Amino acid sequence: MTTYSTLRERLKVENLNGNAEDLAFLTHYLHNHENGVSKSYKERAIKFYKSLEETVNLVGEPDIQYLLPIKWDVNFPNPENPKFTFIDLFAGIGGFRLAAQNNQGKCVFSSEWDKFAQQSYEYNFGEVPFGDITKIDSNLIPNHDVLFAGFPCQPFSYSGRNEGFKDKTRGTLFFDILRILENKKPKMFLLENVKGLKSHNKGKTLKTIVDSLENLGYKLHWKILKSTDFGLPQKRERWYCVGSLENIDFQFPTKTKTNSTLREIIDAEEESDALRLTDFEMKRIEYHFKNVSKNNQRVEHDSSKYEPHTKKGKHGVFSFQKNDGSLRFHVGDRAKTQIQEAFYCTLDSYAPTIIANRVPKLWDIGRKLSVLEAQRLQGFPDKFQFPVSDNQAYKQLGNSISVPVVELIIKEMTKYL
Repeated sequence: MTTYSTLRERLKVENLNGNAEDLAFLTHYLHNHENGVSKSYKERAIKFYKSLEETVNLVGEPDIQYLLPIKWDVNFPNPENPKFTFIDLFAGIGGFRLAAQNNQGKCVFSSEWDKFAQQSYEYNFGEVPFGDITKIDSNLIPNHDVLFAGFPCQPFSYSGRNEGFKDKTRGTLFFDILRILENKKPKMFLLENVKGLKSHNKGKTLKTIVDSLENLGYKLHWKILKSTDFGLPQKRERWYCVGSLENIDFQFPTKTKTNSTLREIIDAEEESDALRLTDFEMKRIEYHFKNVSKNNQRVEHDSSKYEPHTKKGKHGVFSFQKNDGSLRFHVGDRAKTQIQEAFYCTLDSYAPTIIANRVPKLWDIGRKLSVLEAQRLQGFPDKFQFPVSDNQAYKQLGNSISVPVVELIIKEMTKYL
């Protein structure tokens, strides 16, 4: 029996080899060769496989059927007896997929434009996502039960007198979700976005989104949930929206564990020099604790090295320890001038939202989180692996979702599938 790791080595899939789209057709076909979904991918997959005879050692194996059945020796294979099918849009590294597979869902289509995220996705799931969703014909996408998408929040146009949802959303990536929903009409969907979507453009953006989805016949349930309420030591607040063609009594999950701290995810034996805080950071942290007192909780730091016309030179730099033990540095000592400059957690507190360009740091152990700790912060299992640089891994985790939160939402959704 052919193993996927053997095929990957022969095709150099981990490097995408300049054939990302062909590899997407091939890997999607191999995942779905036993069901009706395969018709979307079969012709292109077979054509690509046959074309490899001259560049890959396929002597005696000109037929793609030689590969089947394939043993999926990847970290997270599809469930053997799935209960529903789904598609994974703006897939990133597969947070939605992981949460759905944990609920016995089978992915029949994935799309992600970033080539480095594609590498991490393929390495863990054995499937190369299709690329730019704006260039994918929705007729290519197989029928499915659920659509998942953590879509980017882009500005929505209100110019002119455009009344239809297509006019208001065209030119945004949300439009591509709408056209797929309109074409395929899955039973349900789950969308995720930043908390700020609720108030963006004074609420007009959210109204456009809600109106657009309801115009397609979906009944909506949405709520903002915090990852700290579900066993993750990260203050990540996100907007979640569940849509259903049927009228259902959907209930978002309630809090499961609200007292998690970073101590639970820290590897006490981690001693990498690359993770250590800089000398500058450590010196000013030490300065804070040497100068703080009961009567002076807010410590002013030396700002003489900053140009007088700059914000730091004009308003000064101050540090303050919050009640949970975390340490905040900010510019200015008055509310109207305060700008947070740096934030340091502690083992017994939680982290701020991890984003693409910000890795949580801890003052009490003098270092930032490792990639493994950062993936735990998002609820990814330890066996999830990154075949990319650490910088890319941090970025990908920052752009991903909190898996346990989404897993609970999907668990509730499955009651209606």
